[in-house]
Amino acid sequence: MKLTVVGGGSTYTPELIDGFARLRDTLPIEDLVLVDPSAKRLDLVGGLARRIFSKQHHDGRITTTSDLDAAVDGADAVLLQLRVGGQAAREQDETWPLECGCVGQETTGAGGLAKALRTVPVVLDIAERVRRTNPDAWLIDFTNPVGIVTRALLQAGHKAVGLCNVAIGFQRKFAALLDVAPAEIHLDHVGLNHLTWETAVRLGGPEGRDVLPDLLTHHGEAIAADLHLPRPLLTHLGTVPSYYLRYFYAHDEVVRELRTKPSRAAEVAAMEAQLLSLYADPALDEKPELLAKRGGAYYSEAAVDLAAALLTGAGSPYQVVNTRNNGTLPFLPDDAVIEVQAAVGQKGPTPLPVAPLDPLYAGLIANVTAYEDLALEAALHGGRNRVFKALLAHPLIGQYEYADHLTDRLIAHNREHLAWA
Repeated sequence: MKLTVVGGGSTYTPELIDGFARLRDTLPIEDLVLVDPSAKRLDLVGGLARRIFSKQHHDGRITTTSDLDAAVDGADAVLLQLRVGGQAAREQDETWPLECGCVGQETTGAGGLAKALRTVPVVLDIAERVRRTNPDAWLIDFTNPVGIVTRALLQAGHKAVGLCNVAIGFQRKFAALLDVAPAEIHLDHVGLNHLTWETAVRLGGPEGRDVLPDLLTHHGEAIAADLHLPRPLLTHLGTVPSYYLRYFYAHDEVVRELRTKPSRAAEVAAMEAQLLSLYADPALDEKPELLAKRGGAYYSEAAVDLAAALLTGAGSPYQVVNTRNNGTLPFLPDDAVIEVQAAVGQKGPTPLPVAPLDPLYAGLIANVTAYEDLALEAALHGGRNRVFKALLAHPLIGQYEYADHLTDRLIAHNREHLAWA
């Protein structure tokens, strides 16, 4: 089995490598290729990756290259974890929206749109190159904004599934609170990427007993604190929202916070410098503790589980993925990409049925889906007016003066990445 990781020079990658090494019985990789335009990063990350495999007695071969076509040739699956423009572009995404009083964040709002515009054309080019040499390969997208990127891939006819670590993070947290194995926890997880709610937490599988009310009663304070949301809100909702919902439920509070502290991009850039320095140590043969602060917790377990299910039929029978709606949420078009529990096998994911949603959730999902429609149009076809309409449609913006100013700022800060600008 051959896997290729596009963006293999990311400081995330040792987390992925650690999972591949530990879970080799679930996903028996023979060839792993890390591809990245940065030779320096590849050298450091690739060296650590080989040492991790060696320490854990994994027989797979790890190679590094900047040649994408060679890297994907013969691959059974291609994992996409790239960041167009690097942390410098992320820094901009997180700062210039604040000038207009809007949340600055890399996956939602104006910053999220900027990232989509930079990313979608690059990912589609990669996907076409994979299809030319290896049309049966699965594309597993971890690149944000996952929902929009996955929809672009599916709309272009690629074998693609989107992956996020929010659900597996909740699964692990709830399992720890209940003192049960993570495999015992099944989430009724519904929404769009970075716009999801846990509407039930079931023990033992999709038909298991819902213990979410017990969790909220006995652990509501801890759960709310992790989300940086008030405990009474969870009581009113009766669900557990993704922490990304804080940008919607406490928008103005978040803007005030962001204006008074360094950006997350700046923090991550400093952390990456430390990580790369650690990776350069030839004695290091395991992922360092600092990596846990970088983000992407449990990414490796989720990626292994998904790749194993798609390639061999192994892995967990039900997994939270980003895939086509196909009637699962009846108020959305079939080609919308939703994030839900699905039965995953070698033919791909099939969403499980979802109970009718409260208008509180359905309305916001429909609104953001409309924004994602317009965002994808802007990413595919360009043009100031398309960017403006997408921003105007976003519920975190919604006012024409904000949308107008943000459009000019977005184009100015991303001109080098926009072929049409």
